[in-house]
Amino acid sequence: MAGEHPVLNAERGVLLALGAAAISGLSIYLNAFGVKLVPDATVYTTAKNGVAAIILVGLALALGAARETKSLDQSHRVGLVAVAIIGGSIPFVLFFSGLAMATAPTAAFIQKTLFIWVALMALPVLGERLGLIQIVALGVLLAGQVLIAPPTGMGWGAGETMIAIATLLWSVEIVLAKRLLFAVSAPLLGAVRMGLGFVFLVGYLALTGRLAGLATIGGEALMWVLVTGVLLAGYVATWFGALRLAPATTVTCILVAGAVVTGALSSLSNGTTPDLWVVLGYILIVVAVALVVAATVGFRRLDVSRASLDG
Repeated sequence: MAGEHPVLNAERGVLLALGAAAISGLSIYLNAFGVKLVPDATVYTTAKNGVAAIILVGLALALGAARETKSLDQSHRVGLVAVAIIGGSIPFVLFFSGLAMATAPTAAFIQKTLFIWVALMALPVLGERLGLIQIVALGVLLAGQVLIAPPTGMGWGAGETMIAIATLLWSVEIVLAKRLLFAVSAPLLGAVRMGLGFVFLVGYLALTGRLAGLATIGGEALMWVLVTGVLLAGYVATWFGALRLAPATTVTCILVAGAVVTGALSSLSNGTTPDLWVVLGYILIVVAVALVVAATVGFRRLDVSRASLDG
């Protein structure tokens, strides 16, 4: 992508992020059905991630990942492994283990604060800037999340701690991935993240004596694993593609729109209308995402205009 116009990069990144949000919303909706058919959520996640890993590794190899890997220096290779550990394996174990112990409202709220932590880290680490519009958008996004999943009756225990750590690890992963994507292609990063992550998850199942659970998945459950695994591969590919072209804060904020997709699908399938406050929360999310998109593309156009004048 080197040499492409910055405005085109930002716009393409935004489009890919919107695609990732749509896939995420659909995946969350479908995973709710699939995970019910497998007694162990970690076994289900490992199987699903394995399907995604096979697809992404195959794609990366077809695009010359082997040759690219040989050209990377040691620091980039270490970074790839780090992304797999702190993004593709440990957080999944912590999140699903914590989910079994935490109270539902608290768990949902903690995980949905991901965009805030990414924004806070992106400022000093990536040098991203937050103008007034972005700050307002972050506040509106948080308000929307509170309305959709109000943290009523919040408690805090081991489960909530696990989910909080998982959320922070995913935040670190996003910032690290953004830095790596200046030198590493999105297909290679996605393949390593899911490929090594799958290996670590399989190792975790083996250590905890649950590896045999993978062999018991069959019939209808296997179909859901395949479907959600394909969607996960599509999500990772579009997510890293977006992260390579647009600011990490922008991409993470846009991802929140996936909740609107999930909510719409759930309402359609159940034949029910969401509570008025929930609908208002969805509206706030759409407004906030629109503000973030407008600010991101607008700033890029302004930067290009200034560069043209200076030249």
